[in-house]
Amino acid sequence: MLIKTILDHTPSYGENCFFADNATLIGDLVMGNSCSVWFQAVVRGDVHRIRIGNHVNIQDGAVIHATYKTAPTTIGNNVSIGHNAIVHGCTIHDNVLVGMGAIIMDDAVVESNSIIAAGAVVTKNTIVPSGTVFGGMPAKKIKDTSPELITGEIARIAKNYSLYASWFKD
Repeated sequence: MLIKTILDHTPSYGENCFFADNATLIGDLVMGNSCSVWFQAVVRGDVHRIRIGNHVNIQDGAVIHATYKTAPTTIGNNVSIGHNAIVHGCTIHDNVLVGMGAIIMDDAVVESNSIIAAGAVVTKNTIVPSGTVFGGMPAKKIKDTSPELITGEIARIAKNYSLYASWFKD
């Protein structure tokens, strides 16, 4: 794993985290407990701050970045960022699933208990209301999240990634 200090900012993280051998953590990054950053994922806090809560998994090939001086990135608790997703200069609240290959752009806000479908593009300044599923290009509301989606997808995937991370610990 590469942990790189830039402009006097060194990434920090809580307890029980897993970072794959080729994960990259850079700069002004603060990450909570029980997080995981998977193979070839990059969390790059070089141009603005990145704040990540507890129980967050950033899956293989995902990129978390921000926009210089204007759009930091904030990710809440119990969030799954799918393979090859891009999360850029936005805010993601608690209990969110970002699908594989999805893109969330600057100043977008994804409220709690929501799902961003695989391949969706959430454009600049979009607000994803709590309890909704957004998909498409540009992303629009598809439906409300049911209790089954919240427990069967959002919570299940976050929990599974904690299990997967345990397999890699020494």
